[in-house]
Amino acid sequence: MTAQKGSAFLLKISDGAETPAFETVAGLRTTQMSITGDTVVVTSKDSGGWRELLSGAGVRSVSVSAAGIFLGSAAEGRIRANAMAGILDDYELSFEDGEKLRGRFLIQRLDYAGDFNGERNYTVQLESSGEVVPA
Repeated sequence: MTAQKGSAFLLKISDGAETPAFETVAGLRTTQMSITGDTVVVTSKDSGGWRELLSGAGVRSVSVSAAGIFLGSAAEGRIRANAMAGILDDYELSFEDGEKLRGRFLIQRLDYAGDFNGERNYTVQLESSGEVVPA
């Protein structure tokens, strides 16, 4: 396995079409993904004092956070509209090696900031709804 560039880890949003095309969310400087799985403990007196977990059980979720410079792109406008309306939308995470993950996400948080002598920037936090699958 070779190292991969962080700049090639992209967040993309669907155009909403029946066969969706995905547009890169412009201006991002950082993108982060976390995969979480709740544990279901099935430890009993027969476990010999060791915790045992049930494979395949529990709730799994994917969280995505990103931050960057506001450029006023159509993708940024769609994210803002989704955040304001609380709408689920289709997103894609793509990696330099060609791997892609797709799923429906809800914008949990969208922040804008800007100093008087600097650029306007934003951060966004997305939470998965349903299965996130390789594309």
